[in-house]
Amino acid sequence: MIVFDSKSKKQLIDLFEQKRMGIEGNILKLIDVEGDEKFAEYIQNSVEKDKDNRKKRLEITKQIQIQNKELTESKKELEGSQRSLQESLEQIQASMEEAQSAKDQAEKMRLEAEKAKEEAELAKEEAELAREEAEQAREESETAKSKVENDLDILQKRTQNELIGFIVRVALWVIVGVGIVTTSVYIFSIIAEKDTQVIASTWANIIGILLTNAFSIVGTIMGVKYASEK
Repeated sequence: MIVFDSKSKKQLIDLFEQKRMGIEGNILKLIDVEGDEKFAEYIQNSVEKDKDNRKKRLEITKQIQIQNKELTESKKELEGSQRSLQESLEQIQASMEEAQSAKDQAEKMRLEAEKAKEEAELAKEEAELAREEAEQAREESETAKSKVENDLDILQKRTQNELIGFIVRVALWVIVGVGIVTTSVYIFSIIAEKDTQVIASTWANIIGILLTNAFSIVGTIMGVKYASEK
């Protein structure tokens, strides 16, 4: 047993009364009050206060345990939320990368489309230029054809005119020659004092035939020329 002197007892009692601080723990069971009622009351109050403190500490401990449990569960939930958040961030990152890839692909397709459009416009311009050149070549060809046809027509007409002129000249020379020969024979017969009745009749017939043939040749040639012109 533990025994305190009077001075120590008085100090302990005064400390308890002033600051509500007393002896705590199992040591209270070992203190001998020695019949001192005031000190016994002090011990009783200290025991009750110790019980209250123990009860409070126990409650605090339980609350701390509960709070620790709640904190542990909150930590687990937080960790789960962090994992979910990390997974969400990874999914968002993957989505952003896919979106960026799609954007790059779309930009590439847009550039290709613009290039194809430019090439199509260039091909259209080249085709238009080729069409204009072909049209110009066709016009030049038609112009050359018309010129050749005109030159050929002029040459043909000139050739026809020359041929007709040649035929007319030959025919006229033949007619004139036959007329001269016939007239010479007729004149020779007159000078020779021959019988000119038959010769005169023959001369007149020949001259008439020659004139008829001359007009027939000229008319035929003019008719052929008119028909060829039409």
